[in-house]
Parts: sequence; structure tokens; C-alpha cells
Amino acid sequence: MAMRRRFRAEPRGPQIRVNHRIRVPEVLVVMEDGTNLGVISTQEALRRAREVGLDLVEINPKGNPPVCKILDFGKFKYEEARQKRETKRKQTVIEIKEIKLRPKTDDHDLEVKLRAARKFLETGNKVKVVCRFRGREITHPEIARVQLDHLVKGTMDIAVVELAPSMEGRAMALMISPKPVIMQRVAQEKSKREQERLHEKEADRGRSAEEREARRLKQIEAEAARLAEKKSVNDLDDELHEPDDDDDDDDDDDDGAEDDDGAEDEAEGDEAEGDEAEGDEAEGDAKDEK
Repeated sequence: MAMRRRFRAEPRGPQIRVNHRIRVPEVLVVMEDGTNLGVISTQEALRRAREVGLDLVEINPKGNPPVCKILDFGKFKYEEARQKRETKRKQTVIEIKEIKLRPKTDDHDLEVKLRAARKFLETGNKVKVVCRFRGREITHPEIARVQLDHLVKGTMDIAVVELAPSMEGRAMALMISPKPVIMQRVAQEKSKREQERLHEKEADRGRSAEEREARRLKQIEAEAARLAEKKSVNDLDDELHEPDDDDDDDDDDDDGAEDDDGAEDEAEGDEAEGDEAEGDEAEGDAKDEK
């Protein structure tokens, strides 16, 4: 049966004790603004932290008594992580680049190796040159020493010898590192790139803010246009549903015309009745004369 390999987890670092995890009777308390409250009981420190809506954080557990600070623990953890990221990004990491040779390496190939070594040194990295021997080649170490000396002379203006050529088993090794001037130049270039990155980040943030503002204004304009269109439609609908005064006037005129016609008919009827009455009277007078 195959044995299962167990992996041990990495040991946890010291944990920061907060609020009720602080179990010592007395602590030296410092406020968030730096005011020193002196040595007071832990319960009193917790009460004061609750009054201001903050946390009691143990800053120096090895003090006598331990030093605690009243602050926002979430903000404290964020600032701590941010500082670690900034430190890690700003620190200069020096790598060791390895160049391999053979006693039979041709002069042209040796010049190629020299250019590669100079390139590594100019970027702030150390260079380890290893010349390995095979078989009876180890009986002629002077060949490898001549090659390594040639590399040292070719990089003398930008590098210093950190480890002189020495035998390591069946190989001869040499370690060279960049000069402080090169390291300063590399640090300046890195700082410049960092500043450019920050400027680009600020510019991107500004462009994002401008784009958000443009989108917001566009939404406002679209909403205003929609409301204006809706208002115009409502006004048109109201106009369509309003009573027409001209129609009322026409109706009134029609009614007046009808009344006038009725009055004229009545007048004509009265005149006809008058004529009939006059005819009757004439007929009566004629009968009386007879």
C-alpha cells in the first residue's frame, strides 16, 4: 500500500489580539490621535473604545504592560497590507544569472556570452560564469581561467568580481556583480517607471470619472427628452379632447336661424289670418249693401 505524503502547513505568524482577546489586567492605552491615556485596566480601555466606536488593538504585546491603541481595526489591517505591497514593489530584487562555458568554447561564442553577461549586469543582476570540464579536460584548468579572465576584463567598467575563479568539483566558477553606480541607475529607472505607472493610473482614473460623468449627462438628456416628448403627447391629447367653441357657436347660430325661421313663419301666418279676416269683413259689407 502506497504511503500518503503529508504536507505540513506553514506556521502561522503572531496574531494581533483585539478587544476581548486581550486578557491582561492592565494595558498602556494610546488614542488614535496619539494621546497617551496611561496605564488603565483592560475593561476601562474597552469601555473607552466602545464609546468612540473603535477597537482596542494590541500593538506591542511584549511591553510591560502591553501597549494597546484605540483605532479602527479594519482600516489598520488595510493600511498594513498596503504598506507591505508598497515595500515589496519598491524593493530591488537581485537575481543570479548563470552563463555556462566549455574549455572548447570558440572565441565568437565567448563574445556572445560576454554580451549576455553585460546585459544581465546592466539590468542589476549578478552573473555566475561556470566552465565545466569533461573527461581529460580537467587536466587543463588554465584554459578555463583564461576564458573567465576575458569575461572579467570585458565587464570591468560595469561590474566587480564578487567571487574569484575557483574550482567547484569538475567546474570553475566566477561571480561578478554590478557596480553601485549601475544599481543606482537601475533604482532610478525603476522609480521613474513607478512614477509613470502612478501617473497613468491617475490618468485612467480621471478618464473613468469623465466617462461616468458623460454617461450621467447623457442619461439626464435622454430622460429630459423623454419627459418633453411625453408632455407634448399629453398636450396634444388634451387639445383633442377639449370642447370646440366654434362648434358651439355654429350650434347657437343654427338654433338662432331656426328661431328666426319660426318667427318668420309665425309672422306670415298672422298676416294670412289678417287677410282672411279682411276678406270676411268685405264679404259682410257687400251682403249688407245688397
